[in-house]
Amino acid sequence: QVQLVESGGGLVQAGGSLRLPCAASGRTFSRYSMGWFRQAPGKEREFVAAMSWIDGRLYYADSVKGRFTISRSNAVNMVYLQMNGLKPEDTAVYYCAATTKTAVIQQEGEYDYWGQGTQVTVSS
Repeated sequence: QVQLVESGGGLVQAGGSLRLPCAASGRTFSRYSMGWFRQAPGKEREFVAAMSWIDGRLYYADSVKGRFTISRSNAVNMVYLQMNGLKPEDTAVYYCAATTKTAVIQQEGEYDYWGQGTQVTVSS
């Protein structure tokens, strides 16, 4: 079992950067593929980025490709989302999620564990 806790959210101006850490508990963290999702007010939760635990493959939503980077450190049970070039439309609650599947997963229903979310607000 894995417990996830996101942090690092806040208010940032358009064009700025934020890094969202997600701390994971559990001794088998290295065998979980990780994902980031976000939910804007009045919208469905959407996929942002994912990383496979078995081969490190990465996948990004088109809306964040080239601006966001997902990474992890198994040594300290952390996954990160580096967000550069932020836009007002990136405003959302951001969630990290974990799955035992080996592929990069975009579907939120395939994830087994979720954090509580952290708010990111980008002002114009």
